[in-house]
Amino acid sequence: MSRLRQIVPLLIALSLLVLAIWAINRELKAYRLQDVVDSFTLISPKRSLQALGLTALGYLSMAGYDWLGVLYSGSSVPLVRIIRTAFVSHVLGNTIGFTIFSGTAIRYRYYAAGGLSGVTIAKIITFTHLAFWLGIFTVGGMVFILDPLKIPTNLKIPLTDVRTLGFVFLGIVLVYFLLITRQRQPIRWRGEEFPIPSLNVSLGLIIFSFMDWALAAAVLYVLLPETFPLSYLRFFGIYVLALTAGVISTVPGGLGVFETVILFLRPESVPAPAILGSLLAYRWVYFFLPLVVALVLILGYEWQHRAK
Repeated sequence: MSRLRQIVPLLIALSLLVLAIWAINRELKAYRLQDVVDSFTLISPKRSLQALGLTALGYLSMAGYDWLGVLYSGSSVPLVRIIRTAFVSHVLGNTIGFTIFSGTAIRYRYYAAGGLSGVTIAKIITFTHLAFWLGIFTVGGMVFILDPLKIPTNLKIPLTDVRTLGFVFLGIVLVYFLLITRQRQPIRWRGEEFPIPSLNVSLGLIIFSFMDWALAAAVLYVLLPETFPLSYLRFFGIYVLALTAGVISTVPGGLGVFETVILFLRPESVPAPAILGSLLAYRWVYFFLPLVVALVLILGYEWQHRAK
């Protein structure tokens, strides 16, 4: 039974990936592969550099989750170690997926080397996962209510727009804030105490989440065709919906699912190959290049650790 619980989520993720690839292929069947390649190569060096700069700022903002997690745990960790740990764990979580395993392993490895106990590290990890979901529900909820995008019928979702989803998300956030204001006693688990995050810390999480998502959306936005007709604020709603779908799908990096939603929600005046070329550039800048840097940092850290 336990093995079945492990296999089912993987099968669901693989099924969603296959469906996404099929949907993208159907969307592009009227075009040539060369059209996508041309769109990719038309991205100017200036826009590519802007995307790289925004990517660096985006991953730096993610360190805010770990920084608040360290404060929450009541421990002290050098800022450089926090930034390095957060960067590597988020990059691996974004690209490999299964963050609860990949990101958790990195945090245990790096924070334990800094002298933190297993219990303290567990508190930081629990906090960062809380930050992730609190960010999704808050940012997604607000955007979906303020900009209720129409859901294309070919996505086969029993909703006409995302406003209902927004109210559900914000309802979850409201319940969370009610709980932390009423629950004063720490949560006890296996003989250990996990304090309830304060109101200020929770608001800090939401601020870092907005920074994280806004910068990630900006990376893709600057890589879109220069004739793209939507403003950044209008595009942000599309990005949030696509990213939310990718996260819920559990497919690593939302691969295929994210692209499918973006393609279906694009303005009709923009050809699909032009968007897909930008999405390929986005994957390269926001996922692949950071992964290379993260692997270099991991190898350098292990070499230095062995040398000591």
